[in-house]
Amino acid sequence: MAPTRGMDDVDAVTQAVLTASRLLVAVSARSLGEVEERVTLPQLRMLVVLSTRGATKLVTLAELLQVAPSTAMRMVDRLITAGLALRQANPDNRRETLLQLTGEGRRTVEEVTARRRAEISAIVERLAPAQRASLIEALTAFNEAGGEPPVDAAEEHPLG
Repeated sequence: MAPTRGMDDVDAVTQAVLTASRLLVAVSARSLGEVEERVTLPQLRMLVVLSTRGATKLVTLAELLQVAPSTAMRMVDRLITAGLALRQANPDNRRETLLQLTGEGRRTVEEVTARRRAEISAIVERLAPAQRASLIEALTAFNEAGGEPPVDAAEEHPLG
């Protein structure tokens, strides 16, 4: 995409990234299709963090999601009510509570991730090979500039 007249490179790139972000949010929302009555996008992020980190303290979960502990607690309560997460005493410190996924929570993350991956793959397949290579280069540079570590190809749930 050539920069729009009157815009410098930063403005043109910012506009293109905002448009791509809107597309990715739409893909994310559609991937929640079958579970959207039980899980919101922020709750899915929490499930993904629990999926990748395992049993986690509430304060750690809140920090990772960049939300207040009280907000994280409300989200956890809803996930527990939905049967997607559970609380358990920390075996190393009985005064601490750990949060973790249930089997249903794990299946939910896997299903949503599979739908999201399939839709993104379908979009990428419509690009020419040279465009794919350019996209990899551009997104890698963008992620590095933003301090986002690369997702391991073997990582199951790159949504946290």
